[in-house]
Amino acid sequence: MTITEANVTVMVRNMDTSIAFYQSIGFTVKQRWGNHYAQLAVPGVVLGLHPSKDDHGGGEGNISIGLTADDFDGAKQLLDDLSMPYSSRQEEGGSFLHFTDPDGNALYFIKPRW
Repeated sequence: MTITEANVTVMVRNMDTSIAFYQSIGFTVKQRWGNHYAQLAVPGVVLGLHPSKDDHGGGEGNISIGLTADDFDGAKQLLDDLSMPYSSRQEEGGSFLHFTDPDGNALYFIKPRW
């Protein structure tokens, strides 16, 4: 058996809002099946969006999506331009910009030190 593709599925409250959010940070819609499911992609990652069965959506702290940015200052500027709240931190592994999607799922841009 060979795995030919994989994705991470994020439970969301509103497909249109979530798709717009992920597009705003650089994902492109790979395929969408109405409000039942959508796949969005960036190089190396396919992200599935699925409607939540309740009003709580995601944001349970069970997922964190890391995105390595080739232009870290550009990533920070993007978040600023989108008026998206974020926190920054430095550690041994690199620089991070932490933010969340509309359902509270954690994301971060990283500029690794390696």
